[in-house]
Amino acid sequence: MTVDRPAWLAAGQMSPLDDKLGIRITDFDPDHVVATMPVDGNQQPFGLLHGGATCSLVETVGSWAAALGAGPGRQAVGVELNVSYLRAATEGVVTAVATPVRRGRTLATFTIEVTDEQDRVTASARLTCMLLAA
Repeated sequence: MTVDRPAWLAAGQMSPLDDKLGIRITDFDPDHVVATMPVDGNQQPFGLLHGGATCSLVETVGSWAAALGAGPGRQAVGVELNVSYLRAATEGVVTAVATPVRRGRTLATFTIEVTDEQDRVTASARLTCMLLAA
């Protein structure tokens, strides 16, 4: 099931970095925010998906999950990110899914799994965000 962008969330709220990397949120469900990113254009010199691009994808999808869970009038900022790279992605599109571990009043933690087009896990991550008034 795909959940559309909430009405309170402005349509142009993606970051310039997300635009450069081609990151797109495809499901705005706070219990499993989903985003995609192309491998092409985001590789390191050896043709593999760059770890920094993967971190940006993970931070984006996890931060959106935190912001959606916090609701209107709040914002989320990452305070800790941990990523393990499990398999190289060399082509196609990777998909990241953020699921909540814990949602508190001031902190929210998510696990994020990144998969390739063959549904193989390429990275596993954990992101903690601080929730602030907007």
